[in-house]
Amino acid sequence: MCRTGHSGFPNEDSRMTTAGILVLGRRRPGFDPEWASHIVGRVTEQLRSAAFVALRPAAPIVDEATLEVAVVECQSKGVDTLVVLQPTMSDGNLAVALDRLWTGPLVLWATPERPDGSMISSCSLVGTHVFASTLRQLRHPFELVYGMPGLSETAAQLHAAVRLAVAAQRLRRSKVGLVGSHAPGFVNMASDPFELRQQLGPQLRQFGLHEFQDLVQSVAAAEVDKDLATFRELGIPLLDMTESDLPLASRYYLAMKHLFITEGIDALAVRCWPECPSMLGQWPYVGMARLATEEFPIACEGDVDGAVCCLAGALLEFGQGYLSDWLEHDRSTITLWHGGNACLGLCEAVGAEFGPRAACHFNNRKPGVLDANLKAGVPITLFRFWRCDGEYRLMVREASTIQPRRLLRGTNGLAELPGTDVAALFEELCHAGMPHHVAVFGGQHAATLRRLARLLNVRVMA
Repeated sequence: MCRTGHSGFPNEDSRMTTAGILVLGRRRPGFDPEWASHIVGRVTEQLRSAAFVALRPAAPIVDEATLEVAVVECQSKGVDTLVVLQPTMSDGNLAVALDRLWTGPLVLWATPERPDGSMISSCSLVGTHVFASTLRQLRHPFELVYGMPGLSETAAQLHAAVRLAVAAQRLRRSKVGLVGSHAPGFVNMASDPFELRQQLGPQLRQFGLHEFQDLVQSVAAAEVDKDLATFRELGIPLLDMTESDLPLASRYYLAMKHLFITEGIDALAVRCWPECPSMLGQWPYVGMARLATEEFPIACEGDVDGAVCCLAGALLEFGQGYLSDWLEHDRSTITLWHGGNACLGLCEAVGAEFGPRAACHFNNRKPGVLDANLKAGVPITLFRFWRCDGEYRLMVREASTIQPRRLLRGTNGLAELPGTDVAALFEELCHAGMPHHVAVFGGQHAATLRRLARLLNVRVMA
């Protein structure tokens, strides 16, 4: 996983995610205090084995003043999100106070009633419902968890909700780099730094193509030699690239990695043609594929929103991913093809007949791409964030890879979408303005991405 950047994740490994745990009490006694104490004890026990650091403020929270003290303490200790519990129903006015005190997404955790006896023990779900309804009317994003602390299902719900809340928050404070602009003619992928910042949150940082060219050429020879040894350890055979082409491929890789590390960016989009092969004599795709394999969010053809897609996948811990063209389709499949920039983890194994091979581009015969087929039989998710009619939108579909029907140079895969009329979907997406790149990640993540879209106030189109 990539480790150095601006937003804190996925590019930083200095600490785990930290969640502030706000247990909201009552100024006046009510309901069943014994049950509330039991619930808090089970919460404490569950959090001992959580996948994140749980920080509970020392002082009890019973009103707006004590809530503010608790939130300030959490902020001073750098928590990433707040988990809000009501072991017994709290004051609904505190939802409005939370909106004022905390700008990021919240996680609301409701717990069940005591299963025995005739009395109402907590009204925790009712209190959480009050908070949820209030926060929605305030347009404050939140995630919901409902379950008995200590159960594996509840722990999984909580982990997913915290991961989503933190991903949305980190996306909003991230920085995306753009080398040059979009590729010639691809005006459908033109970036708007103001809409990007206002709607999704990332800051756009632009670098000139000549700056990038100078950076590539300035990489020290000793660094290149060291990286060549690392590349050779991958065992990727040469198809029609030669040994003399490899130093420049390493320079591209090191220069792009430098932008992540030194400039503190979290995702990178590069205008890879026509300037890169014409100015430097080589495509940057071998380097891009290596970075994608290391889970650096990177996009070709200056596709800023595509880079944001890759960043979202990294923040949500989807693993390796890359951008592909939607090359062609029939009623049930999509051909996923691009010039040769796919992450190794989604490709056939190195050394296999259609595994990664360092090659020359099919079009202009310049070196610097990886030819490879995607592995068949792998569940994948295809998705895309894009901007149209003044709003950001999301397309997401789950699929599985099958054996390609024909050999294509570059990255070649065939995705099957059972139960989806792909031709009708394509027409719908064209009318919704979706550009021609989709993010490809292993695993089935549609539900998670739809929840992320809700947190970001992004409309799900398909």
